[in-house]
Amino acid sequence: MNEKEKKFDLQERFIDYAVRIINVSEQLPETKAGKHIASQILRSGTSPAPNYGEALLEECLW
Repeated sequence: MNEKEKKFDLQERFIDYAVRIINVSEQLPETKAGKHIASQILRSGTSPAPNYGEALLEECLW
């Protein structure tokens, strides 16, 4: 596997991870604590994919 394939693989893995996080957050109870944890886990678990995509874009612009 060359360097370019590794980068694309990582982006796909981040997206798969985000989907798994969404599925987990939907399983949490509808309590005040459950909603709070779901919100936190959604923000932190779904941010790597777009952040990585933005970093790749910035790398291309330089």
